[in-house]
Amino acid sequence: MLRGGRVSLWNGSVGRFPGLTAATRRAATAVRPLPCAPPRSRTIRPRQAVIGLGAALLLAYAASPFIWHWYGEPTPLVVAFALSSVAAMILAWRGVRALERQQLAAARLQRNELRLKRRNLLLQSTLENIGEGLSVFDGQGRLIAWNLRFCELLDLPANLAASATLHDILMHQATRGDFGGDDPEKEVAERLDLFYRDVPTTKERVMPLGRTLQIRRRAMPNGSVISIYSDITENKASERRLIEARSQAEAANRAKGDFLANMSHELRTPLNAIIGFSEVISNELFGPIANEKYLEYIKDIHSSGCLLLLIINDVLDMSKIEAGKLELAKEVVQIQNVISEAMRMVHEKARSREIELTAQLPDENVEIWADERSMKQIFLNLLSNAIKFSKEGGQIYVRVVADQPDIAVLEIEDQGIGMTEEEQERALQPFGQAKPVTTRNYGGTGLGLPITKGLVEAHGGTLTIDSRAGHGTLVRIVLPRERTGVKFGFL
Repeated sequence: MLRGGRVSLWNGSVGRFPGLTAATRRAATAVRPLPCAPPRSRTIRPRQAVIGLGAALLLAYAASPFIWHWYGEPTPLVVAFALSSVAAMILAWRGVRALERQQLAAARLQRNELRLKRRNLLLQSTLENIGEGLSVFDGQGRLIAWNLRFCELLDLPANLAASATLHDILMHQATRGDFGGDDPEKEVAERLDLFYRDVPTTKERVMPLGRTLQIRRRAMPNGSVISIYSDITENKASERRLIEARSQAEAANRAKGDFLANMSHELRTPLNAIIGFSEVISNELFGPIANEKYLEYIKDIHSSGCLLLLIINDVLDMSKIEAGKLELAKEVVQIQNVISEAMRMVHEKARSREIELTAQLPDENVEIWADERSMKQIFLNLLSNAIKFSKEGGQIYVRVVADQPDIAVLEIEDQGIGMTEEEQERALQPFGQAKPVTTRNYGGTGLGLPITKGLVEAHGGTLTIDSRAGHGTLVRIVLPRERTGVKFGFL
């Protein structure tokens, strides 16, 4: 594109842009006329000379009657003069016309040569500034077009490319050891044979100095082959760094999973002992405790141990979900039974805060293909969160919608503190809390929602949250009902 916004050069791919018609492309070919030549000194043109000569001959011919009258009879000189004058005028006119045509053709040829030279200069300037190496070899192996970037990327001398053939360039590279073979002639012969047959193609080559080139080669309609050379050294280095970082992250994740798997036994064994013995003591199975303060401490130990066990189980479940090793024992599950049992387990907690639990369930049984323990954990996590973040005296609704044969929609709605969109995204991240003060005010590890989302997705379902700050939260779960709709035996 030249100054002023005019398109001077383009390739065939421009025609595929929407909105460009054939007329538009033809209009784009217009080139600004060359500036006029500077004025030259005034000379007598051939046309003016012929006009002057003709005028003189006509004057002489017009004077012939007077000469005839003077002498009283025509003379041979007058007749010859008249005939020669007419013939001279005709010949002179034809000569001038031929000369003018030659001059016009010469001027047109000169303008075309200047225009072609300017377009060639523009084309070469374009090739030099595309940032990629370019070479074009014709069907006889002659290098007919290239740019300096081509010589730079292949480490070729500029004077070699000016008059080299494909054989010369390949021999230069083979002799230098670019191809790694012991027989340069054999290497050159093989590559010459493949050069015109193996198109289109895209290859990568590592140069002796360590630079990595991507070579894209394709055939042209006239039998020539065009090659584009790109330096992808930095891209390859970035890919290696990404692969290394990914490998390190995967190794760290495996190490974390192995650590948690190994520590689960080490943590649960003493913790179960603490919980068991504290329960025995708090129930005074082997006799009463004289000091009531000791009995209060034992109950605190028991409740703290149970809470710690729940946290450990949540961490282990989260690690299994992230590692894709969560095992699901799927069977036909009646969703009403799971919801009723989960509501019964959190009923006391809701009653202590005067929160009313309302189940809106269909009359017919709704069956899904799922792991019952995981489904129970899903409802316990969601109901616990709803109770935790509801105001005292509020209401919580549990709904089941099964108006479609292949899916079941489950909803849990509360009238609690609600969340913004940013807080929702943060709450779905492992160990995330909707607000920084949530942990201090409500407690929790921030694993309930991420575990619930992972369990739902392990069943082939989806979990969405609809919430506004100060207006409560609606959690909607969509689960497949048919066995064929679930492809996951493991997450």
